[in-house]
Amino acid sequence: MKFIELNEFIKLFAGPTPKLTDFKKSAKVRVHDNMRPLLSYMKEKDIPNEDIALLYENIRNRNEYLERFYRISLEIPDNLDLTQVPPMKNKEMDNNQAVLYKNVIRNLHYDAILRDTKSGIDDNWSYLEMLSNLYLHHIIDYKLLTPSARFYMKNGRLGSVFSSYYFRASIMNPYLVYSLNKSVLKGTRIFTPTLGWSSYCYGFLECPEVIEYVGTDVIPSVCRKTAALAKYIDPKKKTEIYCKPSEKLFASKEFMSKYKGHFDVAFFSPPYYQLELYEGGKQSTEEYKTYEEWLDKYWDKTIQLCYHILEKGGRLCYILSGYGSENTDKYDLLGDMNKITKKYFALKSSQPMFNKDVHVTKHKETAEQIMVFVKK
Repeated sequence: MKFIELNEFIKLFAGPTPKLTDFKKSAKVRVHDNMRPLLSYMKEKDIPNEDIALLYENIRNRNEYLERFYRISLEIPDNLDLTQVPPMKNKEMDNNQAVLYKNVIRNLHYDAILRDTKSGIDDNWSYLEMLSNLYLHHIIDYKLLTPSARFYMKNGRLGSVFSSYYFRASIMNPYLVYSLNKSVLKGTRIFTPTLGWSSYCYGFLECPEVIEYVGTDVIPSVCRKTAALAKYIDPKKKTEIYCKPSEKLFASKEFMSKYKGHFDVAFFSPPYYQLELYEGGKQSTEEYKTYEEWLDKYWDKTIQLCYHILEKGGRLCYILSGYGSENTDKYDLLGDMNKITKKYFALKSSQPMFNKDVHVTKHKETAEQIMVFVKK
C-alpha cells in the first residue's frame, strides 16, 4: 500500500516566500470570482497591518502548521488491526471514536478527499485548494480576512479557521463499520453499492466472520485503491470490486444472475444528493438532473439491486440524514429515500449516529440515522 509520508505532504506546498512588504504588494484577495490587490482590500476593509503580518507568518512558517495537520489528520496509526479495539455497542454508534482509523482513509485518498471533492451548497474552495493558493500563489480567500477569522488568528487558532471554512469530504470511520457489523448486522457476505472511500472494505474485512466483500463505485481511483487495500488487509478473503454505478449493475444480467440472493448484508452511506460533488467518475447527480429523477433512477434502482442480491431475511443498512439544516425545506432525503426503501424492505430498526460538525464559533451535533431494513 502506498501512503503519503510527512515529507511528501510538506513538499506539496514548498515554495519561496517574499519579504512582508513585497508580499503585501503582490498578494491577491479572492472575493468570489474576483481578484483584488491585497493593499487596496486592506484599505477598503480597514484591516490593520499586524493582522496581515500574522497571516504572513503562517505562510512563512507553513511547515509547522502542515506537520501539525499531518500528525492529526493523515498519520497512519501504528496498529491497523481493528480487532484490537472492542467494538462499539448497539445504540452507541459514534463516528468520532478511535478517529485515528479515519487517517488511513484520509491518507489513502488525500487528494480526492481534501482537494477534488466540492461542496454543492456554496461557492467554496476545498481544503487543499485553499492551502495551495495561499502558500504557493499568495491568493487569500476573503473569508480568511473577515473579523471573526482575524479574531481566531490572533488567538492562535488559524488552523481552526482553515478546517472550519474550507470543504473536506466526509469520511465514514472504518471502526464504526466494524462495530456495526459486530454489534448489529453480523454479516458474513457483504455488498456495498458505493465504496465509501474504502472505509467499508476496511471495516468489514477486519471482522473475522466476514468471508466475502463485493463493492462498486464510479471513481476509478477509489476502485483501484480499495482493491489494493483489500489485498493488504486480508489477501485470503474473497473480494471483488466493480467500477460501475450501482443502478447500472441493476441492469447487468451477468451481475444479477451471479449474485441473486447471495449476500446477507448490504451497507452504505448513500450520496447526499448535491451536498458533496465528487470528481473522477460519472456521478449520479450529473446523470440525473432533478431531485425527482435522481430518486427514481438512482435511488429506487439501487434499492431494487440490494433487494435482488440479498438472501431472504438479509439486512439492508444505510446511514443518512435529512440533508443539512439550511436545506431541509428543499430536500427531505431521509423521508423520501426511506419511503422508497419501504416498498421492498421492512424497517427493522433506526438509531442515531453521533457525528460532529466542527465550527470556529460552535460545535454542532448532527443526528444522522442508521437505518436497518430486512428483505421482505
